[in-house]
Amino acid sequence: MVEIPQELVDSQVRYGGDAGREFIAGLPARAARFLEEWELRRTGPAMHGMTSLVLPVARADGSRAALKLVAVDEESAGEPVALRAWAGRGCVRLLEHDADTGTLLLERLDEARDLAELARTDARRAVAVVGGLLARLTAVPAPAGLRGLGEMAAGMLEEVPGALGRLVEERDRRLLADCAAAVAEVAGEPGDRLLHWDLHYGNVLAGGREPWLAIDPKPLSGDPGFELLPAIVNDFRAEDVRWRFDLLTEAAGLDRDRERARAWTLGRVLQNCLWDVADGEERLDEEQLTVVEVLCPRSGPGR
Repeated sequence: MVEIPQELVDSQVRYGGDAGREFIAGLPARAARFLEEWELRRTGPAMHGMTSLVLPVARADGSRAALKLVAVDEESAGEPVALRAWAGRGCVRLLEHDADTGTLLLERLDEARDLAELARTDARRAVAVVGGLLARLTAVPAPAGLRGLGEMAAGMLEEVPGALGRLVEERDRRLLADCAAAVAEVAGEPGDRLLHWDLHYGNVLAGGREPWLAIDPKPLSGDPGFELLPAIVNDFRAEDVRWRFDLLTEAAGLDRDRERARAWTLGRVLQNCLWDVADGEERLDEEQLTVVEVLCPRSGPGR
């Protein structure tokens, strides 16, 4: 039997509704199918994210792997495409993939050691690790067919007027408008690099063949500047925003066009804020607003 963590059940029911319930109900049979088809033996308790169940396994040759049973959505649909394109360079290796169900067999990393462990003792080194991984991952052109940052940015800009009307604080409206203005300046050149989109500390695990490797991409085609925000706000402190942005742009090779990287970082803030407004929030998250005030030359408490 496959034990299904209650947290995964709750997240699937909350966000997926009937489709989420169907995914949960089908997990035992799907796990049994691929354990047999791919000649896998379970070697430990199940792990999970919000949209997937992961089983540690051993392959027929004794090598360690991870069986990932995922509820495929718009964000995760491109994961096997991205992993093939990266071919293990800076990220976990894809060993098998079933296109009909989205099931993945992945290289096994050390799930007990993510980058947050390093960040607790050396935050600058942890940020530099993320920057170095981003440099390698975004060096790869995005394969055809992935969702694109250009379309995403255009959609965000269309949502801004309605969102401004639902915010109650003048500061929130001003900073949201500043983010939109920054995005509008670069939206016509959205870029064509292969982006991970979600490279926070929890998605960087210790590896055997390399010290740190990225997992769980939500890939899209776009500008590398759109990748920086997760590592800027991890373990957030306002006084860290500037040096983290500077270190990330340098490590990722974006320091030659810092204004562009800044604009797309504000685009990521805009995306987060629009999601909050769509969820009914009338005030924006203070962390997001602080990032805008630090990075946007048009913003700031004294404006």
